[in-house]
Amino acid sequence: MTANIGAEAEYFLVRRDEDGALTVADERDRSERPCYDARDLTRMYDHLTEVSTTLNGLGWSNYANDHEDGNGQFEQNFQYAEALTTADRLITFRYLVQVLAERRGMTATFMPKPFGDRTGTGLHMHMSLWENGKPLFPDANDPRGLGLSPMAYGFIGGLLTHAPALSAVVAPTVNSYKRTTAT
Repeated sequence: MTANIGAEAEYFLVRRDEDGALTVADERDRSERPCYDARDLTRMYDHLTEVSTTLNGLGWSNYANDHEDGNGQFEQNFQYAEALTTADRLITFRYLVQVLAERRGMTATFMPKPFGDRTGTGLHMHMSLWENGKPLFPDANDPRGLGLSPMAYGFIGGLLTHAPALSAVVAPTVNSYKRTTAT
């Protein structure tokens, strides 16, 4: 079996104000509900396009770019690949986004909760198991009507059963817990 992983990587574009405090890089990005706002997205078009063009040049198939829930927060997604390949791509992606943001006088941060009063940043992973080039999770005959195989249900059950232990791996810092609003 092969584990394929897709990634939706979120980040904030920030800058330091005259007092040295972090603020959203686009001072006009102040919408009360900025998620998918075309105006806020368009003002960062050059940055997002440069990242997207670079990802596509690397053969990663960047298929979505959007403004996320927080002011100054964006998400860029690229095609799934074998787990280790996706892990390597995520490290490269973070470096690439940071370098391209710095060229435009911004800082890109992947910190889970850079602002206490705004939504946090996450990394959404799409996971699937494949064998001989065929996905093992779909099943058109699913009696529950969700289109999932018994293996898919077992996989989901395993994630849910081990979620508390997985938290130590996927949310290893104090700032990670601030994102979940845990106290």
